[in-house]
Amino acid sequence: MIYVALLRGINVGGNNKIDMKQLKATFERIGMSKVVTYINTGNIIFENNGLSQHELVDIIERGIAEDFQLNIKVVIRSIKQYGEMMKAIPDDWRNDTSMKSDIMFLWEDVDNEKVLEQLKVKAGIDTIYYVPGAVLWSVAREHVTKSGMTGIIGTAVYKKMTIRNVNTTRKIYELMEQAASND
Repeated sequence: MIYVALLRGINVGGNNKIDMKQLKATFERIGMSKVVTYINTGNIIFENNGLSQHELVDIIERGIAEDFQLNIKVVIRSIKQYGEMMKAIPDDWRNDTSMKSDIMFLWEDVDNEKVLEQLKVKAGIDTIYYVPGAVLWSVAREHVTKSGMTGIIGTAVYKKMTIRNVNTTRKIYELMEQAASND
């Protein structure tokens, strides 16, 4: 099965520095195959056919702690789960000079529609959807400072997610599909 591991809070603002080549080696050491990293923010596509997602999270977090002496939280999504989420992202969403669109990948304990109640959404400014495993958010760039979502940083729910922009999210899925087609 093809998976993606999304690491929270690495290589951001000079904190929790992890070299992607070394991270790839860690994944291979702990038994993952077809390991591909994408950009420096902790997106690792890999294959594993014997372990559950819970087991994978435990093994990956332990491997990172052993090799980098960092306690990094990890979200795992299978290619099937990721593909279902991708169907929900509007085709016209992008991350560019006119629009900001982010995908907030959720930890299991906040992964339900009630998570939306914990977010500060401004009607007419923020567009937000829950899909299993994620919250999808988009706002016009000119309204980013008016968005209620800018207040999420530091909240309890913020600590239970890892965020990727929609462009990165789409590229990750492309890489997952490539890995799956190389069987």
